[in-house]
Amino acid sequence: MQKRCEKVVHVLLFPSLTQSALANGADKSAVVTVGDVTLSRSDLIGAATSVAERIRGARRIAILAEPTAQTVVAVVGALIAGVVIVPVPPDTGTAERQHMLDDSGAQAWLGAAPDEPTLPVLPVRMFARSWHSHPEPHPDSAAFILYTSGTTGLPKGVPMTRRAIAAGLDALADAWAWTSDDVLVHGLPLFHVHGLILGLLGPLRVGGSVIHTVKPTPANYAAARGTLYFGVPTVWTRIAADADAARALSSARLLVSGSAPLPVPVFDTIEQLTGHQIVERYGMTETLITISTRADGERRPGWVGLPVAGVETRLRADDGTDVPHDGETIGELQIRGPMLSQGYLGRPEATAESWLDDGWFVTGDVAVIDAGGMHRIVGRSSIDLIKSGGYRIGAGEIETVLLGHPSVREVAVVGVPDDDLGQRIVAVVVGDDIDEALLIDLVATELSNHKRPREIRVVDELPRNAMGKVQKKLLL
Repeated sequence: MQKRCEKVVHVLLFPSLTQSALANGADKSAVVTVGDVTLSRSDLIGAATSVAERIRGARRIAILAEPTAQTVVAVVGALIAGVVIVPVPPDTGTAERQHMLDDSGAQAWLGAAPDEPTLPVLPVRMFARSWHSHPEPHPDSAAFILYTSGTTGLPKGVPMTRRAIAAGLDALADAWAWTSDDVLVHGLPLFHVHGLILGLLGPLRVGGSVIHTVKPTPANYAAARGTLYFGVPTVWTRIAADADAARALSSARLLVSGSAPLPVPVFDTIEQLTGHQIVERYGMTETLITISTRADGERRPGWVGLPVAGVETRLRADDGTDVPHDGETIGELQIRGPMLSQGYLGRPEATAESWLDDGWFVTGDVAVIDAGGMHRIVGRSSIDLIKSGGYRIGAGEIETVLLGHPSVREVAVVGVPDDDLGQRIVAVVVGDDIDEALLIDLVATELSNHKRPREIRVVDELPRNAMGKVQKKLLL
């Protein structure tokens, strides 16, 4: 009976959830723990099916993605009902939130709602149960409309199909040897790819369990005792600074970092304290995760690995020609694969700029690829590719060198307009007792003279978004 129920959870996104299959005893192992609330498999499916009955027939519904068990039940209920989910960050401002609701066509809030909601609010009854059978939506129907971070204007909606999500999760299960035996631990937001698609639907897809710590603190991670841990670099930096918490993760099977570049010193410290080399990976809202180091492969600090199953990558120069895979030459990264979205919601011009006719997606990131196919992301072409004195310079390699100095805790390298050089390299640094001349000479010595910062600016903190990414445009 248990095996049959695990199969139902494993294929949650696709085949019919029949009443008899859902009713078979599923209380032997927890599937979702959020804070101090634990849901068994039957708890989750029963409560979510009750939600599905109440919202069946709706087209699109907004979920205020707070880190609660209610959010989990709302998401799974909408998936069962075939209603498109619009996850909304809890801390989104009024204007941006209203844009997301209007742009997506959301008809109501499901579960929690912001103060003074502009849409009807449908409650999620956590103790209600139903075993009614719902027909499975078509694999090519949208499951979510995810919103980009809005770095170039208002956030753009990205419809993501059930087929694309399944392809993405299955590719990661292969890359990370992710199975039903794994207990995933994370405390990431439930409104984006990392915390929601990977961090919630991933365990449901493979039939495993997830513990959401609500807050991703070192103490919470250490207490969870999982086999698989997800974190953004900020989380891993804090764990690296807490030796006892880090050592508690030694018994885990795999540690994974994403959503922003992981500083090499953090990679090294975590390895020293836990015995684990962190798995790094690369993805976007529009593509899910397309490149990753593997559980059974090389993990090179600062590199995000190989294309996952079904994914092709290529590098293009400014003139559209291919860039050699020599581990040094920078090119614009383009990707093709089954987990990609097919365009932006209601934005045909923006879609045409990023999705090419032959199926390739223009990421807007620049990268290098070595002869073995390993990828290193340099950064966004608009911000992290600096053109100074006729040279094309990646901000990331300069940041890596500076982070290697003990006085530097955080750094962001940007190119500012310069009448002589075109762009002048400026390093914005968080640290203690910063010696500007020493840091400039360090880069000139370890890299080359033309890559040295022309200016070091010391600040108390770097501006970051909810996923821990540095918002470099605010520095400019």
